[in-house]
Amino acid sequence: MTSMSHPASSSRQASLAPIACLLAVGSLLGVTANLTKIAAASGWPPLAFLCWSILPAGLILLGLTTALGEAPRRRRSDFVYYFVSGLFSIALPNALGFGAVAHVGASFVSLCLALPPLLTYAAALALRMERFNATRALGILFGLAGAAALAVAKMRGAAAEPLWIAGALCSPIFIVFGNLYRTLRWPAGASPLSLAPGMLIAGALLTTPILALSGVSFGPEAFGGATSTLLAAQTLVFALLYALYFVLQKIAGPVYLSQIGSVAAIVGAALAVLALGEPAGVILLVAAGLILIGVVLVNRGR
Repeated sequence: MTSMSHPASSSRQASLAPIACLLAVGSLLGVTANLTKIAAASGWPPLAFLCWSILPAGLILLGLTTALGEAPRRRRSDFVYYFVSGLFSIALPNALGFGAVAHVGASFVSLCLALPPLLTYAAALALRMERFNATRALGILFGLAGAAALAVAKMRGAAAEPLWIAGALCSPIFIVFGNLYRTLRWPAGASPLSLAPGMLIAGALLTTPILALSGVSFGPEAFGGATSTLLAAQTLVFALLYALYFVLQKIAGPVYLSQIGSVAAIVGAALAVLALGEPAGVILLVAAGLILIGVVLVNRGR
């Protein structure tokens, strides 16, 4: 008796895979924001915490991919890919974002996280990597509106500095460039898991001179149980996040991937309310609803 396939069931599973991966990556990114806030309160300079958690995360993935037979390739073109990806996806946007928070406020930086989906979709249309789809465009606008509402909820009215405003606005431009570059220059035959270690390690190496030039300490005020535990937690989160990061880009493309900023904004805010005791409000619920609608619309329009 021959077995019967179920194409409808397979189709549903295929359609659910991108949204499940998107929610996982966005949620992990939201977790990192809260871990960074806790680490800063424990004495870690945010940029140093970023650098020292990305490097071991890359080494963990390097060991894992080697054990699985998917070690990163070491051709010259591969190293170019790792370092360009690490520069525009990790080093530059994170350095600007982490540095700008103290000058323009977390609310403004949170708003900037909503820009990559819109900018990536516009750039992908211009490069003919995507065809215009009204449903996807509407979904991205919903996500943008939700992240904007979340940012407005966090407004504190503090005076901002023009140079840091410009720097924060440049951060999503670098993210968009990284999203498109990784797709356009994806090494032929490379698996998603094999690319993550190279980008992480390159990103950490490129963050080191930025850290040195900024004059920020390379470590916390005092190493101890709390600071070490936070570093270990952030390292594991980064390892899982970036392993799934390339999987999501491979199966869904750069426009879909760029929505992780909107998901991270709402998950990070929810965790801040539940775990860190930050005040919640109606706007938070409105923002969550808008972002959820946006994610569903973009997934339906694929």
